[in-house]
Amino acid sequence: MISEKMVQFDRDHIWHPYTSMTTPLAVYPVESAQGTTIRLTDGRELIDGMSSWWSTIHGYNHPRLNEAIRIQSEKMNHIMFGGLTHEPAILLSQLLIEITPEPLQHIFLADSGSISVEVAMKMALQYQFNQNKSEKCRFGALRKGYHGDTFGAMSVSDPETGMHSLFGNSVAKQLFLEAPSSKFGESLNDFDRTNLHDFFSRNSHELAAVIVEPIVQGAGGMRFYSAEYLIELRKLCSENDVLLIADEIATGFGRTGKLFACEHAGIVPDILCLGKALTGGQMTLAATLTTTEVARGICADGNVLMHGPTFMANPLACAVALESTRLLLESPWESRIIGISEILTESLAPARSISGVVDVRICGAIGVIETEVAVRMSELQPRFVDAGIWVRPFGKVIYIMPAFTIKEMALKLLCERLLTVLKTVKNYPDCPVEAGVSIRQTKAT
Repeated sequence: MISEKMVQFDRDHIWHPYTSMTTPLAVYPVESAQGTTIRLTDGRELIDGMSSWWSTIHGYNHPRLNEAIRIQSEKMNHIMFGGLTHEPAILLSQLLIEITPEPLQHIFLADSGSISVEVAMKMALQYQFNQNKSEKCRFGALRKGYHGDTFGAMSVSDPETGMHSLFGNSVAKQLFLEAPSSKFGESLNDFDRTNLHDFFSRNSHELAAVIVEPIVQGAGGMRFYSAEYLIELRKLCSENDVLLIADEIATGFGRTGKLFACEHAGIVPDILCLGKALTGGQMTLAATLTTTEVARGICADGNVLMHGPTFMANPLACAVALESTRLLLESPWESRIIGISEILTESLAPARSISGVVDVRICGAIGVIETEVAVRMSELQPRFVDAGIWVRPFGKVIYIMPAFTIKEMALKLLCERLLTVLKTVKNYPDCPVEAGVSIRQTKAT
């Protein structure tokens, strides 16, 4: 049991993501989690609409994942990956290479999503350098994008609404494309096509790679864009000797209705970043995959890829990631995503008539309500909890990304309660900082 004294210690001493130590937001002590239900220490139960930041795709406390961790823990919790290897890392790597597009034949097992992006950026830089193209040392990225909180990842995240206002003098200066305006399911419009071509005409001589979140720009605003944009981007990268990095940390493993979001466009990136759902939300692990051409280009003449975290390829994480991926592939995940999408489409549609709402959009197992102005999280979060749901909005976005195993009745109830709360809110003043949200206003409200 978490006592009030412990909660006070948390409030006084422990930083939570994107929070202030002087004006902390409320936190809710959790006793346990099962399936898609979070049980608080005060006895309240919440339907989870967030799948712990999009990672627990099988729900909480899944017996197969628990068993995978137990079995591996009795053999070896951790071993350094420098000069040693182990079965979980080999079997996981084999499976990931099997289910991703054929050209992606080499894999680096990283610690977290942000680190997988850092590794991808290093791969691109080392590749270009070894091709005697040291002038190709910058990255292209989309505005409204988010790729993580480490310095390289920050540099390719949105320069206006990201963290550049705090760290802009320290992060590398990258090159940014306007966010795609062509909507998901629609053709590439003339503006986006022209913008892409102009960007490469001006900048291809110094571009090592372009990094994008395929189809869904996640923490930068939950924006969905046309698959044809990716097709045109892939073509231009190939024509200009620029590598394409696909950040599928949020979209990988079925979230958009395809196993990987790049499949909507039928394109293959030169480098692919995976994370979040990789372990089913059990522990941190990520992966960066690349082609044989890039791998050999990096390692020609005995060169090495310059990265090697202490906990790289942690056996526990690899074992549970292997089981999670097998569990997903064995499940009827495609029909589950279709079912979730249909319920979200029907259940969230009435939000369009709520004052202050400007858009409702669905992509696979992602439901988004966009408001006219930024929400006040300190007001909405307690109301959601009181309503028996766990939904964590940011900026102008209130969204649902549930576990794939959520029951129909629970999902409908989650949507119903969310809309009930929104109808009671008179306005949506600025919210405190959250992933991908402007940090110009850092005072918690």
